[in-house]
Amino acid sequence: MESLYAMALTRISNFNFQTALTLYREMGSAKAIYEHRTDIGDVIEGCTPRLIAALRDWDEPLKRAETEAEFIEKHGIKVLTPADEDYPQRLLECADAPLVVYNKGTGSLNRRRMVSIVGTRHCTAYGQDLIRRFTNGLREICPEVTIVSGLAYGVDICAHREALRCGYETVGVLAHGLDYLYPPRHRDTAVEMLSQGGLVTEFMSGTNADKVNFVRRNRIIAGMSDATIVVESAAKGGSLITASITRSYGRDVFAFPGAVGSSYSEGCNNLIRDNGAALITSAEDFVHAMGWNDDAVLCKAKTTGIERQLFPALDSDEQAIVDLLNHTNDLQINIITVKTGIPVSRVTAILFQLEMKGVIKPLAGGMYHLLRN
Repeated sequence: MESLYAMALTRISNFNFQTALTLYREMGSAKAIYEHRTDIGDVIEGCTPRLIAALRDWDEPLKRAETEAEFIEKHGIKVLTPADEDYPQRLLECADAPLVVYNKGTGSLNRRRMVSIVGTRHCTAYGQDLIRRFTNGLREICPEVTIVSGLAYGVDICAHREALRCGYETVGVLAHGLDYLYPPRHRDTAVEMLSQGGLVTEFMSGTNADKVNFVRRNRIIAGMSDATIVVESAAKGGSLITASITRSYGRDVFAFPGAVGSSYSEGCNNLIRDNGAALITSAEDFVHAMGWNDDAVLCKAKTTGIERQLFPALDSDEQAIVDLLNHTNDLQINIITVKTGIPVSRVTAILFQLEMKGVIKPLAGGMYHLLRN
């Protein structure tokens, strides 16, 4: 029932993402907002007269949500709200996160590593080769990565197909509802992705792939990922918007350089020149910059089994995290960062070390669980 109210609220807020998410966080649920629809101004400070008036009438939005719920059930789609552990947890760090995400597929939206690869719709042979070499190289160093992109022509579809070929899960973020696919010629790849990743959108069925929806889609690509990589881009393009959004979220942006004068490398070269992206030439460059060098070691340890130490030696930062989890277990990395005051880049490395020592284990939804003696 909560998902119905959440779906209805997205229509009432008319895609004012920050307003909808703020209301949700203030009240704790979409149902609570509905229950206070007649006195929301008394419950939450700062509500505008326009918002108060809009929140009084839920009849049409709820009817539309009920219709969507029938479509969702019929087609095996999951509707995710911030209260669901399968909701992309990285998105919750973004002020304009969607209140509802529709997901079809088998892949996790909260894998240990999530990387978005974006770029021009006119991907050249040079760009295709970069993507192929990058995904192959990354697969060898970091086996647990999900590749995120927008299923568009050019770099997007090449990234999805190379991810599938090398055994990665890959997620396509759509600018329309799940009742059809744009562009239609990518349907075969999209179907393959359903069993090796999935499709994600914030839009209800019946929503067309209008131009404004692609910009909205780009913020989800950026928000779901640890970092965004721009492969090729003209001087202006959607991938540059995604890069800008990524930076606004405090996430890392990388770009492959191209030949001077090449129209489809101009955007990447400008990003690098203006310090809008770090230059990379290989998967090794990217992994080193992200501090993910130990991923292959951890994967091997998981395969062969991590030997838990009965009395592991912990440094002060490790002990601080253990003490926190001992007090309140099963926390997300962003909560651990805030509670301990340790920078997030350092927290990531510490969690890896604690996992290798058999002190903690990762859970679904980006949570970390302390294994008590």
